[in-house]
Order: sequence, then C-alpha cells, then structure tokens
Amino acid sequence: MELNISPIIHFFTNEGVPIETIVLLLMLPIIATFIAFLRQVVGIKAFGIYTPLIITFAFLATNGLRYGVAIFLAVIFIGMLMRFVMKPFRLLYLPRVAIMLTIVSLTILVMLVLGGNQRRTGLASVSIFPILIMITLVEKFVAVQIEKGNKTALILAFETLIISICGFYIASWPFLIKALITHPWLILFTIPLNIIIGKWTGLRVSEYFRFRNIIKQL
Repeated sequence: MELNISPIIHFFTNEGVPIETIVLLLMLPIIATFIAFLRQVVGIKAFGIYTPLIITFAFLATNGLRYGVAIFLAVIFIGMLMRFVMKPFRLLYLPRVAIMLTIVSLTILVMLVLGGNQRRTGLASVSIFPILIMITLVEKFVAVQIEKGNKTALILAFETLIISICGFYIASWPFLIKALITHPWLILFTIPLNIIIGKWTGLRVSEYFRFRNIIKQL
C-alpha cells in the first residue's frame, strides 16, 4: 500500500533532504513535549529535558536499543568508578572530566572490539554519533555527583534511561511515523500542549506518593 506523503514532505525530499532526517526533526517536538509532561506533571526529573532527548536520538542511531542501553550503562558505570579512583588526586573539575572522557572512550572502544570479536556486528558497527552523545553524559553525571551525591546522580541517570527508552519506542512507532509523513502539521499541537503543561500548578503524580501520609490526614 503506497503511503500518502504530504506535499510539503514531497517538497523537502525533492530538495534533497533525506526522509529519515525529516521524520526525526518532526519527531523532536513530540519527544520534547513527552519529556516536559513527565517532568512537570508526573515529576520524573532526569537530567533535564535536553539530555534524555539527545539520548533518545542516540538510541535511534544505534543498531538496536540493547546496544544503546549497553553503552549508556557502561558510560555511567565508568563515570562513577573513575570518580572514586581519582578522588585521592584532588584534581580540578575540568582535568578530572577530561581523564574520565579518555577512560570512557577507551572502554567504549574495547566494547566495540569485543563486539566484533564475538560476531556482534550490530555493536561493532555502531556509528560515532551516538557514541559521542553517550560520552558527553559523563560530564552531566559527574556534575550531579559532586553537587548532590552518588545516590541522586544514579536516580537521575536511571530516570534518564527510562525516559529515553520510552522516547525510543515513541519515535519508532510506525503509526506515528506514518501520521507525521502524511500530516506533518500535527506537530503544531505540541505548542498548545506545552502551554497547558507550562501552566500546571497542581501536585505532580510523584508528589501524591511522596506526601501520601500528609494527604490522608487532610
């Protein structure tokens, strides 16, 4: 069955813009709105809105979600491990992050080599784009570690991972992709949705659980 592509999408493709790029750009405001909803209404903080957004697109660029998650977990684990290793050296923030980025890069390289050795061609052929995005997560993780401690950093990393996985499935949903190709103007609905979310003044869903004992006494 032939897909009824919107005339504006036809125009973009005729001008040389790849259809995959168009779909990803149209998907971006939808994923961003989804993250904003989770943050403002549900109360899932994660590492802000930008980090889970780019991690979502990094997952889309890997050869399967499992490889993206594996790289994500490796980055977080090495980032946390290196903080304890380098703590006695009392280094300034930027040199410390530079060393962490070096170790993480080497670790990812070893993972890719092992993937090739074990005939995990999907892992071995992961492009540099998602890898670089994952590696930049180290600085965010370390900054939260220093400011708020390991527990908070791990919780935010876990929330970021969950949101990114959900975003991956949303962005991979064939029905939504088809809808955006045939009706790209649908993304304009994200603007009023974000206005509604931005005016949210009630308790977040997580706060109902957090303050449930107090609410019961009211």
